[in-house]
Amino acid sequence: MKKNVSECIAIYQERLQTGEMQIAYKALVRFVMSLRRQFSRIDGYKVRNVSPGYLDYTYFAFSDDFLRSRELRYGIILNHRNMRFELWLMGQNEATQKAYWNLLKDTEWNEGVEDMPHYSVLETVLVDDPDFSDLPALSDRIEQSALRIIDGIRPYIV
Repeated sequence: MKKNVSECIAIYQERLQTGEMQIAYKALVRFVMSLRRQFSRIDGYKVRNVSPGYLDYTYFAFSDDFLRSRELRYGIILNHRNMRFELWLMGQNEATQKAYWNLLKDTEWNEGVEDMPHYSVLETVLVDDPDFSDLPALSDRIEQSALRIIDGIRPYIV
């Protein structure tokens, strides 16, 4: 049975009382902010601000001249529900997203995906089940995975 909003708010308030959710959320957002700083040091990329999201996705977008000329950008996404890091390729508007979805829907990154994602052209996992006990290693792993995947996607973007 689906709970009504009042019941959900009561559960939310109860869980906030321990303070653990606030500590975890702040640590996650802080980590994504540090990841953004790391990506801002990569030559050629312009990195946008971190969007903390609504306990669903925390992310930042970045692009280079090549992507901007095609109205595209990448996003490093912390998917809170699945607790993993993802790389998304996003279009500037719906028309751009549809055009690149048609171009990329049959690639390895969209294998098994029947419908275009809501917010992106493609979504791929960078790090599943991240280990937050070694943040520098996690940051490096995310960056290396993202850059490797970006190199693979680039030839498909015309």
